[in-house]
Amino acid sequence: MRAITLIIIHCSAVRPDQTSSAAQIDSWHRQRGFKFGIGYHYVIRRNGEIEPGRPEWMIGAHCHVKGQNHNKYSIGVCYEGGLDIRGQPADTRTAEQKAAMRQLLEDLHRRYPRAVIVGHHDLNPHKDCPCFDAVNEYKDLQPK
Repeated sequence: MRAITLIIIHCSAVRPDQTSSAAQIDSWHRQRGFKFGIGYHYVIRRNGEIEPGRPEWMIGAHCHVKGQNHNKYSIGVCYEGGLDIRGQPADTRTAEQKAAMRQLLEDLHRRYPRAVIVGHHDLNPHKDCPCFDAVNEYKDLQPK
């Protein structure tokens, strides 16, 4: 069993007229050479459906920053979106995605109460992802 100390929120960096299912992301990640395909553990679609990615027991491939492999001790959650129609970073989460993300994070918090919820950009300031302040939005789910 892995010791989970981080839950890292990502966006798939697609525009509103584009899709990014777990199957599509799996294909994209395999094309980029990810040995085990999709690097995230969960993908939240615009309609609020939560799709499984990698099993939680498996190390993800979603946050490796300058020699710091955060994947070893984290769960990666990705929402479909993150770009506006012009392709600029934006919080494009639908009401359904926000509700599903809250539900998923509450469940993960119950199972991993010591895990800190962060956005990808909190660990890699060169990233805009997930295009919102996850630490502040989910402050009620942070370890006490």
